[in-house]
Amino acid sequence: MEVWEQVFQLGVLAAAIRMATPLLLGTLGEMVAERSGVVNLGIDGVMTAGAFLAFLTAWLTGSLWLALLVAVLGGLLVGLFTGILVIDLGLDQTVAGLGVMLTLYGLVYFIFRLLFGGVGTPPAIAQFGPLPVPLLSKLPVLGPVLFNQNILTYLAFSLAPVMAYFLFRTPAGLALRTVGENPQAAAAAGIKVRAIRYRALGFASAMAAAGGAFLTLAVFNSFTFGIVSARGWICLALVVLGRWSPWGCTAAVLLFGSIDALQLRLQSSGALAIPYQVFLMLPFLATIIAMIIIARRVHAPEALMKPYSSEDR
Repeated sequence: MEVWEQVFQLGVLAAAIRMATPLLLGTLGEMVAERSGVVNLGIDGVMTAGAFLAFLTAWLTGSLWLALLVAVLGGLLVGLFTGILVIDLGLDQTVAGLGVMLTLYGLVYFIFRLLFGGVGTPPAIAQFGPLPVPLLSKLPVLGPVLFNQNILTYLAFSLAPVMAYFLFRTPAGLALRTVGENPQAAAAAGIKVRAIRYRALGFASAMAAAGGAFLTLAVFNSFTFGIVSARGWICLALVVLGRWSPWGCTAAVLLFGSIDALQLRLQSSGALAIPYQVFLMLPFLATIIAMIIIARRVHAPEALMKPYSSEDR
């Protein structure tokens, strides 16, 4: 009975929303990139870099919003650099993405050790606290869960309807989807394929960096090795699980976030005499099972991971 009490606590539901926030930012950004035909395999490294840039900026300046901006701009630059590799130079997207990821890992950890190598515990920074929505936060059950989050969570979840409207209700969204399905036909219609892919990749990296910044600015109020915990790789899986749809990706993210929040609560409660490593793998195991059931029937963009050349016909 104690286990079920842990499952149905309101705190678990509120934590699920918080745990889903960085994943939602990374997943929606990656969805846009893949809709244009480009996979950003460097996303885990970008999230790590975003987390570090946000931490370092907040530590130096004390400004959380400036820290978020620096992280987003850093992610944007990484995305544009990745675009040079895979869009202009036509390098294999898998190799280029992994190279960017490993480079960012090494650079971030080198700078971190250079600045804080002699410190046993990294310095703490201020963080975004809960921002209750007037009246709505007082609603029974849903109020504390949905309307007592921090400002970054509200912004992240507001992106889902914005992205849905953009992709399916605007000419720019139609152009993006056309580029991801048939870039030659898009080019014949006067659409600038390279420019759209650059923008999509830059947006994806900026959102991934924002997801990493969320971890340092709203969850851990510091930076440590392994802070991202492979969330970037999970975002890649959640895009497929969500069928490249903003609403589908949001649902997939909430599923993962819920299981992640639950395993953390079960770990801390000691309700089950199970090694903590079993709890840690629960969200990943659930994602794999969901992928086996659903992902085999999904339809990826036709031009995904296929380099485009203006000379192709």
